[in-house]
Amino acid sequence: MFSKSKINEPGQKQAEDDKSTPAASSSAPATPKPTEYKASPPKAKPPASVLSSDLHVTGNMKTTGDINVEGTVEGDIRAHLLTIGETATIKGEVIADDVVVNGRIVGRVRGLKVRLTSTARVEGDIIHKTIAIESGAHFEGSVQRQDDPLNPGAKSTPAAKPNPAS
Repeated sequence: MFSKSKINEPGQKQAEDDKSTPAASSSAPATPKPTEYKASPPKAKPPASVLSSDLHVTGNMKTTGDINVEGTVEGDIRAHLLTIGETATIKGEVIADDVVVNGRIVGRVRGLKVRLTSTARVEGDIIHKTIAIESGAHFEGSVQRQDDPLNPGAKSTPAAKPNPAS
């Protein structure tokens, strides 16, 4: 079934199998060829997981890959590249290296690169290393720059000291 021999391959003629060379008919054992090791080809990046517009997910999601959300998610999402489609609604925290928001997020956004397109609607804080907000995007919350926004324990440099009396 998995043999490299041509005997089991479909379409082979019996005449080809009967051909033999004088070396093959001798009684001396054939010396085995050294095993060749070939470098495996680089692994292709798997395609992004897609949550379609008719899908409603309740619960947290975590992957090292990419996710395209078109449906509704009630829970936190952690991914490498997270794309929120125009029809998507996320109610929870979003954490990703790259976040592209075309739809709606109600909750905190943490990302190295965060991009709000003109159709984005974000209600929550954004913690980022770099951010881009297109004209027309709707955003309610605070924006905070951090060198490591993916780490919840990381602190940014405070702009002003808080008033301890309050």
